[in-house]
Amino acid sequence: MFFRNVWCAAELTNSCKSVLLQQSHSPSYARLQLRKSFHNSRRGTRGQRLDPDPLDQLPIESGPLNAKGLLKPFLFTVGVSAASLVGCVIWEYETLRAHTTTLLRRPSTWLNIQQKKLMAQFKSEPGPVKKWWNSLKDNEKVFYPILAANVLVFGAWRVRALQPYMVKYFCSNPSGSSICLPMVLSTFSHYSALHLAANMYVLYSFMPAAVASLGKEQFVAMYMSAGVISSFSSFLYKVALNQPGLSLGASGAIMSVLSYVCMQYPDTRLSIIFLPMYTFAAGTAIKAIMSMDLAGVVFGWKFFDHAAHLGGALFGIAWCEWGGTHIWANRDKFLQYYHALRKNDTGR
Repeated sequence: MFFRNVWCAAELTNSCKSVLLQQSHSPSYARLQLRKSFHNSRRGTRGQRLDPDPLDQLPIESGPLNAKGLLKPFLFTVGVSAASLVGCVIWEYETLRAHTTTLLRRPSTWLNIQQKKLMAQFKSEPGPVKKWWNSLKDNEKVFYPILAANVLVFGAWRVRALQPYMVKYFCSNPSGSSICLPMVLSTFSHYSALHLAANMYVLYSFMPAAVASLGKEQFVAMYMSAGVISSFSSFLYKVALNQPGLSLGASGAIMSVLSYVCMQYPDTRLSIIFLPMYTFAAGTAIKAIMSMDLAGVVFGWKFFDHAAHLGGALFGIAWCEWGGTHIWANRDKFLQYYHALRKNDTGR
């Protein structure tokens, strides 16, 4: 069984939950919902803040929420999901084509073999970075670029001059002037180091199984689609309840990975990282997590963006049950079209 003792407290929403409850003044580490820190000053708080959040001093765009405003985000969600699928299908095609071309380029004569040996003597050794990259597994080659993007955005949050732009473009905000682009960028955005570390740990723990089942191209397509779909789920909830607020974090997309793995391998035994002696089935774990997020949506809990979590989890389940077999598996027609288009452009 894989991932025994790597369950990070039932995704990042449950890992160290007691710490979160004791430190409610600090940024939460799930898909962080900043409604509390940005809007309590306007609507009144239930408890006194222990430490001022520097983001409280930034101007936050706020406007009326209405159902008509969801049309543009919906079209953007469909467009990003479709573009992710098309881009990853092309990526898979080009990878297979390059691999096939390499296999076919075999020396046919003894002279060609000797020429290759001679050229290899003068060929420079690959650098340490290239050697390290070539030594990585497929899931690690996907994980580290995602990690690098998240760390880069985390560093940008530390630059005070950039913070107004970070709030505008890297926080999902249904009432802001920039609505669509942050739906994607917010999934790579973390203001808290704990938030970033927890999310990346969970992603790293569950990515090997997901990539082994999906392949790296299909995994990226699912991950990117899940990120924007979870943002749209958050928009739906906020507009329906007329509760403006900001959200950021990768856990909406990570929830899709987690739910996919738990549905694909429901009998896998998982455990809490700090309590490895207690194990439970993956299928049971995802039901418990989704039940908690559903309760958060119903009762209006403000710890996390529960709507985004739930949207990401439902998408992961849908992809496991339907998406892989009815969407990804039926990409042949598009590949035939792309192959013909590429052949016409290159002449071969």
